[in-house]
Amino acid sequence: QVQLEESGGGLVQAGGSLRLSCAVSARSFGSLVMAWFRQAPGQEREFVAFLSVSSGTEYYAESVKDRFTISKDNAKDNAKHTVYLQMNDLKAEDTAVYYCAAGPMYSVSASHYPNWGQGTQVTVSS
Repeated sequence: QVQLEESGGGLVQAGGSLRLSCAVSARSFGSLVMAWFRQAPGQEREFVAFLSVSSGTEYYAESVKDRFTISKDNAKDNAKHTVYLQMNDLKAEDTAVYYCAAGPMYSVSASHYPNWGQGTQVTVSS
């Protein structure tokens, strides 16, 4: 069973930074691919980044590449971990609800991630 809970969203000015956190409760953490998606009002859920816990492979959407970084902690507890999304040089178009997701394989498709958090709002003022 995988449980996810996001935090760290808020209101920030354009050009600013935020770090989102995803608290992960999962015995299988080492075998997961962790991802961040976002959804703006009236739009479909959009891939942002993924990280393979086992291999360290990272991949980013072109719109956030070189501005956002996905990472994980090095907690010793096998069941409790945190995944981060560091967001720099934020733009108004980054405004969305950001979701943490977990799944068994690399994918940019939301349908391949069976586990989701509740989301955290990020608002960037221009």
